[in-house]
Amino acid sequence: MKFSELQLNANVLEALDAMRFDECTPIQEQAIPIILEGKDLIAVAQTGTGKTAAFLLPVLNKLSEGKHPEDAINCVIMSPTRELAQQIDQQMEGFSYFMPVSSVAVYGGNDGILFEQQKKGLTLGADVVIATPGRLIAHLSLGYVDLSKVSYFILDEADRMLDMGFYEDIMQIAKYLPKERQTIMFSATMPAKIQQLANTILNDPSKIKLAVSKPAEKIIQAAYVCYENQKLGIIRSLFMDEVPERVIVFASSKIKVKEVAKALKSMKLNVGEMHSDLEQAQRETVMHEFKAGRINILVATDIVARGIDIDDIRLVINFDVPHDSEDYVHRIGRTARANNDGVALTFINEKEQSNFKSIENFLEKEIYKIPIPEGLGEAPEYKPRSFSKGKGGNYKRKDFRGKRNNGGKKSNYPAPRQK
Repeated sequence: MKFSELQLNANVLEALDAMRFDECTPIQEQAIPIILEGKDLIAVAQTGTGKTAAFLLPVLNKLSEGKHPEDAINCVIMSPTRELAQQIDQQMEGFSYFMPVSSVAVYGGNDGILFEQQKKGLTLGADVVIATPGRLIAHLSLGYVDLSKVSYFILDEADRMLDMGFYEDIMQIAKYLPKERQTIMFSATMPAKIQQLANTILNDPSKIKLAVSKPAEKIIQAAYVCYENQKLGIIRSLFMDEVPERVIVFASSKIKVKEVAKALKSMKLNVGEMHSDLEQAQRETVMHEFKAGRINILVATDIVARGIDIDDIRLVINFDVPHDSEDYVHRIGRTARANNDGVALTFINEKEQSNFKSIENFLEKEIYKIPIPEGLGEAPEYKPRSFSKGKGGNYKRKDFRGKRNNGGKKSNYPAPRQK
């Protein structure tokens, strides 16, 4: 469906045309009409599906019609991280170019000037406030923010906000809002706690759930089964001879991010790291350098990296197995965009095997297991616990070092010869 077929006004369509947006994504096609109707909405959709435009466009459409109070905050968009708040703000600037709609992004950082700029935007009544929960509460507690005229309350990546412990903050912010408002919630997953939040702050919402799409066929997926202390050795061996351009390494904690970045920097590679210990300005510099190609390898935690929009990644490495299939699909989906081939490698320690098996079950395919490099010692067998019934005793270790029989199934790949 084309945007011109939706009930969007000329200002919005002009902005879309200028940005060369023509066709809707599925989430935009489904969400925009519901939001334009004024209904509350809960939408389950992954990052990368065009969901930011799915809520910004209909809200901008309504705000540009001039039926809202001037010099008042009319829309609050909550975001789990500064990076995502900035990205929403950037899209907002693009879409609102032909409209008299103002916005301010409100996020943390130790910059006093930034705080004052945010205060100014909030007190003068920017139409749209894009905020992380902690920083908005900091401003609210100082008494100069009036949210009593808000018509639209939007929670983006609600599941991630709850994972980061923002439930109470969101409930506190909601108390400042008028009862009569439209509330829109986007989430990548729908666990019970999200359902509970929806029941509390949404009013008879419409529901949209997009099926988690499988990764593109052109993404080459493979994995190393190893012990945790072998992971750094594997990553060093991967970059020993040549460094592919534009690599993202995902790690589960900031401690691991620092370890991996340190190991790669010691190999004189151009490495950037992204984690919550960095100041906002430092993160922005790293992102800029990576996008400009001055950094080849970005090592990042999932929470920080989620929602960051970077195309043409050639290699994604999961230093740790993602928590669930959706996270896996989301991470590796950053590669092989725009008709480029991409590679996704996952390191699986013995405790992560069951988790990875459930990802394989979701993908309905077995991911090829690469033998770990020589010199790193013996690797564990791939024996995920979910396989323990029935066939569990049929696992046999092959003779060559550290290689397993891929879960008892015959691999299509030739076995490496012994040296």
